[in-house]
Amino acid sequence: MLDYQATADWANARDAADPLRAFRDEFLIPPHEGRDSTYFCGNSLGLQPRAVRDAVNAELDYWGELGVEGHFKGRLPWMDYHEYVRADLAAVVGAQPGEVVAMNTLGVNLHLMMVSFYRPTAERSAILIEGGAFPTDRYAVESQIRFHGFDPATALIELQPDEPNGTTSLAAIERALAEHGSRIALVMLPGVQYRTGQAFDLKAITELGHKHGCTVGFDLAHAVGNLPLQLHDSNADFAIWCSYKYLNGGPGAVGGAFVHERHATAVLPRFAGWWGHDKHTRFQMGPEFQPTPGADGWQLSNPPILALAPMRISLEIFRRAGMAALSEKSRQLTGYLEWLVQTQLADVLDVVTPSDPARRGAQLSIRVVDGRERGRALFEYLMAQGIIGDWREPDVIRISPAPLYNRFADCRAFAEAVRRWKQAG
Repeated sequence: MLDYQATADWANARDAADPLRAFRDEFLIPPHEGRDSTYFCGNSLGLQPRAVRDAVNAELDYWGELGVEGHFKGRLPWMDYHEYVRADLAAVVGAQPGEVVAMNTLGVNLHLMMVSFYRPTAERSAILIEGGAFPTDRYAVESQIRFHGFDPATALIELQPDEPNGTTSLAAIERALAEHGSRIALVMLPGVQYRTGQAFDLKAITELGHKHGCTVGFDLAHAVGNLPLQLHDSNADFAIWCSYKYLNGGPGAVGGAFVHERHATAVLPRFAGWWGHDKHTRFQMGPEFQPTPGADGWQLSNPPILALAPMRISLEIFRRAGMAALSEKSRQLTGYLEWLVQTQLADVLDVVTPSDPARRGAQLSIRVVDGRERGRALFEYLMAQGIIGDWREPDVIRISPAPLYNRFADCRAFAEAVRRWKQAG
């Protein structure tokens, strides 16, 4: 751990020595009263890279100049556009290139994956999710259970937190599988729990699930671009994510999916679409679906070019920065934010997120010790001061220093604002 100090000089010196400091200038920081806001909401919507506007305009120009020929001409022909993000996306999530695809949105991809990987039987019909799961997961899982003719009252198993701040131990997952594993068809857990900020051990969970004969998938909405993922080595069957948070793909950005290479050519049930057909024979327009090997075989439709252009730009930034360097800076930033809370603001704030850096990413979930009403008052005060986090019911403020554009000085600005609020009563 760094020798943290609460002074402006210390924070500014750390920022000046940061080898990633120049990347901040590649993003548009929302303004507040004539200066940059202090933006801690990359866990909800990442900032816009400056190069995105030109990238989108370039595709608009090709459309105007080339019309349909833009599929085959121009610097990046549209026919293969989703492939231009594949290598960088695979590097971010620790996968083989053929195991990932940018397509659809998180909820759509979750349903598509469950068509293939949730295959319930009378004896094994249950799905294990975490208690308090994000509604996308909860609604999708329950609807899939009902679609297959089972009752969520018995087939939906919610893993309850067993640690003081509402987090969940690996031992609790192990106990749940020991008790219910023989009837669980799918283990569906997050990479990072959205409310607490807890990161889960994907490899350990996959090993436990497979030991009990379960398929294992993950929702990585709050993990992708945040944690140094190793999806291939985790041996997970599948994963899905959105790209508008830490990946900075823009509001409602194209999501992504991972399918482990052992399923690349497996005969699996799926909802088929034309763009998932083998690209070498796609335009023969044959009546029989022949899936492209790998994750591409789960595509339904041709890629949305104007939506993929921002993701291509952001992933190029990730490539230049490198996930290892970003992860190291993230640990330092979040560690500093936690240190400031614990040493300067312990009488005001309580950190929900685990202190062990291996069990979290950038996000710190914070509660005001005086309860929800005071917590909401602090959140609104921070927003009025241009310090942008977000609020999750019932009483959590989420503050997430993103290493591409946040600084040590930002963390200190948060602490100073809380101190002013406390002094004002």
